[in-house]
Order: sequence, then C-alpha cells, then structure tokens
Amino acid sequence: MNYPYVAEFRQSLVEWFEEEKRDLPWRHTKDPYKIWVSEVMLQQTRVDTVIPYYNRFMESFPTLELLAEAPQEYLLKHWEGLGYYSRARNLQAGVREVLENYGGIVPDNRHEISKLKGVGPYTAGAILSIAYNKPEHAVDGNVMRVLSRVLNIHDDIALPKTKKIFETAVDELIDPQNPSSFNQGLMELGALICSPTSPKCLLCPVRDYCTAFHEGQPETLPVKSKKVKMKHIFFDVFVCEDDNGRILMEQRPSEGLLANMWQFPMVEQNENAFEIFVQQYEIEPQAKQDILTFKHVFSHLTWHINAHYMKSKLCEKGEWLTREQIELLPMPVPMLKIWQAIK
Repeated sequence: MNYPYVAEFRQSLVEWFEEEKRDLPWRHTKDPYKIWVSEVMLQQTRVDTVIPYYNRFMESFPTLELLAEAPQEYLLKHWEGLGYYSRARNLQAGVREVLENYGGIVPDNRHEISKLKGVGPYTAGAILSIAYNKPEHAVDGNVMRVLSRVLNIHDDIALPKTKKIFETAVDELIDPQNPSSFNQGLMELGALICSPTSPKCLLCPVRDYCTAFHEGQPETLPVKSKKVKMKHIFFDVFVCEDDNGRILMEQRPSEGLLANMWQFPMVEQNENAFEIFVQQYEIEPQAKQDILTFKHVFSHLTWHINAHYMKSKLCEKGEWLTREQIELLPMPVPMLKIWQAIK
C-alpha cells in the first residue's frame, strides 16, 4: 500500500480520539478481562444498550475467576435481552481456558489469545491493542467503512477474504507508539462521524487524507453485496397455568439458536398446533385466550408469534414452575415480552 500521509493521518486520528472520545465505562480500565467482556458485548449490539449490561456484569463478575465459576443459568440471566447468547457461553469457556492454560492471565500475543473460545481476529486485536498497547489490527465494520473511504478500497466487504485487505492496511497505518488510541479512534470515527449513509465529512479529523472525500462520493463506499434472504417462521406460544399457579416452561436444546434458554412451549403454526401442544404435554386445557401477536427479528430469521394463555388441571408432564422460579430463569426477548404481558 502506497499511502503518502501515514504520519499525518495517525497524528490527526489519535489527537482527535483523545480529545473527543465518549466516556464509556470500559475506557476506564486496562484490565484485559474487562476489555474482553466489553468487546464481546459490543458485537452486534449498540453502545447505549451495552453500558448498563456491562456495569451490572462487572458488579457480579469483577474477575475472570468469578465468571469461570458461575452457573450457566446465572450467567445467561445477566445476558438476558442482549441476544446472541452463544457470546456469553463462549466468553465463559474462554475465561476457563485462561485459568486452566495461562495461569489466569489473558495472553498478550495473537497466537495464544486466538486459541481462546470465541476470540476471533477482531476481538484478539482489540484486547491486544487496548489492554496491552500492542500494534495489532482490530478490523470491524466501522473500520472497514472508514478505511474503504480513506484509501478508496472498492472490494466487497461482505466477502470474508476482503477483511484481509483491511487488516493489512491497518498493520501498515497503525501508530506504533499509540496503537490503543489509533484502533479505538478508527472505531469511534466510524461510530460518530463516518456513518454509513450521511458521513459528517466537515467534522472529520482526517478528511484532508480521505480519497473518497476529495472525489466527492464517500457515501458510495464501502461496497457491500446484499445480505442473505430473511427466513420467516410462524409460531403459536402457549402459556399454561395449573390450579396451583404454576406455569409450564421448557428449556431449549443445548445447541443452536438461543441454546439453553427457557421459553413457554412453542409449536410451529398449523391448523393442529393447539392439539399438538395438548397431546405433547397431556394437559386438560380450560378456557384459552389470545394474549398478543408480534414479530421478533434475528439476523437472518424472523419469528412471527401468536401467544395464548390458558388454565389447565394439575399435570405432571413437563416443567411446571412458580412465578418466582420463572423470574430467575434466563429467557430470550420474545418470551420476556409475553411474560410482561401476563404478569
């Protein structure tokens, strides 16, 4: 890469970040464990959403030892509502590996840290540069957007191989004296200034070195091909309460979407959905009423939910839990929505 303004670009970016950076709780620490937690939470999730989760998580699990020892249900309860729950399970597995294999110290090199469960190239680079001040690339969507404009890169960022182009670019551009502020500066620039549709070029600290700005078409970059087609699934969800006030719950499988989370029984919609549910749990339903209808969007999947409430005579099949017990269970957002409606 032949980029003539490397020194000026670095200086402008780092100075801007150190003056303008948002005051975020994970920016008050150099503890690699705490930075690791923040980076995992920030995957697929907005900063404003993450802040209260991060603070609560750090109150309950201030050290990696406490997280390693935590029962999974207690951990998932702390993650409830953040989504992408495999992140939490992988984080706990990775922390346990640090205790078992590295004496409780998060590795300070890419080779070893990349072996940890759930730590990909971006998370590895973020921890190494922010916590250990190592000049390592940390390329996410924000970074690709900023650099595609600065360097006029027209490769499709939806293709996995394109990431290597940006990782190489960061390796050549990164400030060896201050890699932490450089990497965070790129991320912050993408989050606050160099936005996807209407970049605020007049406020940008590096616009003098930005090819797309000088060519007058920053919005046309990055190049990104269309996403996978959204899949739609329709479910009936049954909230069934027995004569003792206990409610029927089920736990999702230990693999796949929302693994190990708890839910009210769900049946894919068809004309016999109610009969399938009744037969599966051998219940004796009394008056059934509709609670609410809504949809919940995952990354490549949308659930369309019709939720129903009914009473049933005492039944032994399935997990019948009190309301107090249900309050302690980790439940995905669609189930929390139904739970709020019936409470």
